Amino acid sequence: MDDLHVLTPITSPTAARPLLGMTVLVVEDSLYACDAMRLMCLHSGARIRRADCLRSARRHLQVYRPSVVIVDLGLPDGSGLDLIEEMAVASPRVVSILGASGMDGSKACAIAAGADGFIDKPLTNLGVFQQAILATLPQDRQPLGPRILRNEDIRPDPVAYRDDMAHASNLLDEHSDGPVLDYIAQFLGGVARSADDMQLAQAADALSDQRRSGAAMSTQLAQVAGLVQERLANRAAM
Repeated sequence: MDDLHVLTPITSPTAARPLLGMTVLVVEDSLYACDAMRLMCLHSGARIRRADCLRSARRHLQVYRPSVVIVDLGLPDGSGLDLIEEMAVASPRVVSILGASGMDGSKACAIAAGADGFIDKPLTNLGVFQQAILATLPQDRQPLGPRILRNEDIRPDPVAYRDDMAHASNLLDEHSDGPVLDYIAQFLGGVARSADDMQLAQAADALSDQRRSGAAMSTQLAQVAGLVQERLANRAAM
């Protein structure tokens, strides 16, 4: 089933709302990052759907065919590259597939997997978001005439950041060792950079480095857990 039903007239994009008539599926585990995408889609005229993991995204794609899919590469149940590879060879194919990540080298990996474009995270600028999608669309889905690039920064709801901290806190309570810590460090680092919370981002990166090196990490883990609790209790850096 298409998100744009066959009986529903397709609304053409305009210069002011260049994604009008489109549906964007955002595969993203962070509520804060997803809220930024929601606001950008809203200002661009697009509808948004969200999946927070690979399983949810695959279930969605069995029922709907969105116009655009934006896939975060670091997801709780695996790599977004796997989903990109699946969508790239599917028939019918999604019109536009974009990878999204803040990790070095991720763009090349996403394009190699079959993505049509890539979004560097953190992404806050509306014009950059619109251009990243428009660059991957065929001519008949482009707005007509000249278009002014909207140089506006989007600020997501701070409550979404707190919700991400609550999610991380629950994971830290359940996992003090093992590969889940790799995901937690990656998740917190990405969310914190999106919120310009560099203290937490640096602590999460340090935890990730210690995981890779095999060094003892009890002190760094305690620091990360403490910073998360501060943000939950005091709404710091929000």
